[in-house]
Amino acid sequence: MEMVDQETDSLRSLEERIHQAVQLVNRLRQEKDAAQQQAAELRTEVEALRAERKQVRSRIEKLLGQVDQLSGA
Repeated sequence: MEMVDQETDSLRSLEERIHQAVQLVNRLRQEKDAAQQQAAELRTEVEALRAERKQVRSRIEKLLGQVDQLSGA
């Protein structure tokens, strides 16, 4: 009878470890999905900032051109 109890305990232990592993995998998948979504949002934000920087650079160059015209006149 003791052998059956040991096997049952071993099986319960294995079931618990598998259950914990499944929970861990699910949690890690959720975290990965959230991180990927955040990364995509940040990439979009970086692109918007780059576009804004390009626009500002262009406006500054125009202003500098106007200042040069004043200096040359």
